[in-house]
Amino acid sequence: MQILKARFALRASASHFQAWSSARFKSTDSKSVDYKPIRSVLVANRGEIAIRVFRACTELGIRSVAIYSEQDRLQMHRQKADESYVVGKGLPPVEAYLSIPEIIRVAKENDVDAVHPGYGLLSERSDFAEAVINAGLRFIGPSPSVVQQMGDKVAARKAAIEASKS
Repeated sequence: MQILKARFALRASASHFQAWSSARFKSTDSKSVDYKPIRSVLVANRGEIAIRVFRACTELGIRSVAIYSEQDRLQMHRQKADESYVVGKGLPPVEAYLSIPEIIRVAKENDVDAVHPGYGLLSERSDFAEAVINAGLRFIGPSPSVVQQMGDKVAARKAAIEASKS
């Protein structure tokens, strides 16, 4: 019973946040943005981080999609996702997970709405965020310019100081 209450509360919180953010951004931004729900998420990562994202997707009723290297075909993250697809055939595991064109291809071929970078690997690469957005997919994370800015320690410190002034 507690699990059902927790899921209901999570869904209610998500819908309240969507309504709040939609109203907030429509009132401050002059251009109209079409908000549509996310039906599927590809996690461009492996291991515990991916499993946690898959769990959240399941609780929200969102289809989860995993990618894996040939060497990771028996890993838990692949089994916890609703669907999983191999990337980087013939490449070592790290190179396979860093293959941006392959990840975009898998997302487009399998009707994925959004891409979550996970932690490490691609989460700190602005070119990945930009490639996802340019492919017409949603990037779950900061904009490419913010990712790039935060990758530069001097620029990140300056941005933090400016943010604290406002």
